[in-house]
Amino acid sequence: MATFDYQLIIGMMMTVFLASSVSADPDLLQDVCVADLTSGVKLNGFECKSNISADDFFFAGLAKPGSTNNTFGATVTPASVQQITGLNTLGVSMARIDYAPGGINPPHTHPRATEIVFVLEGELDVGFITTDNKLFSKTIKKGEIFTFPRGLIHFQLNNGKVPAEVIAAFNSQLPGTQRVANALFASSPTVEDVVLTKTFQVGTKLVEKIKSRLAPKK
Repeated sequence: MATFDYQLIIGMMMTVFLASSVSADPDLLQDVCVADLTSGVKLNGFECKSNISADDFFFAGLAKPGSTNNTFGATVTPASVQQITGLNTLGVSMARIDYAPGGINPPHTHPRATEIVFVLEGELDVGFITTDNKLFSKTIKKGEIFTFPRGLIHFQLNNGKVPAEVIAAFNSQLPGTQRVANALFASSPTVEDVVLTKTFQVGTKLVEKIKSRLAPKK
């Protein structure tokens, strides 16, 4: 397991806090507002609960690597308001991403947050694509950082022969993640085949094959 460089992690989080003052979740109006995830009240965030403790601000879930035994050879372990209820209204969150050799975090977007990643172990090919379809990509290794602007499609690929790990930080308590392929081929209800065949200039059989592979496991 990687040894955390706390100075770099703290610096990364300071960057996120500074970014959150410009473009992120709304400012809080009280010291804390620990989320009541069981409440049916709908608002921009979660309703505050009355009985709180230090455990509402604690999470140990990023200490251990996640399993990469899946289709993409990568897994994301989030540390958002859904795992740390004390993050409600604070405008920050984190995640750990683990990659098997050759593993990929497929092209996706975070509609509510800019992301910054710090490599704990390994080497990754990373990149994002602007709205005029220009790719900005780079190879990053242990101790290095890369930023993905809010809302833009981006990806990470482990190009090495050993596992890789990163810590990601976001300037939102709940960034949201939308994988491009899943959104188009595994939505519910599904996107009509004619939309996909015309968009990608392929036949119906290929579209149905992709849909079957990306369909949620029952």
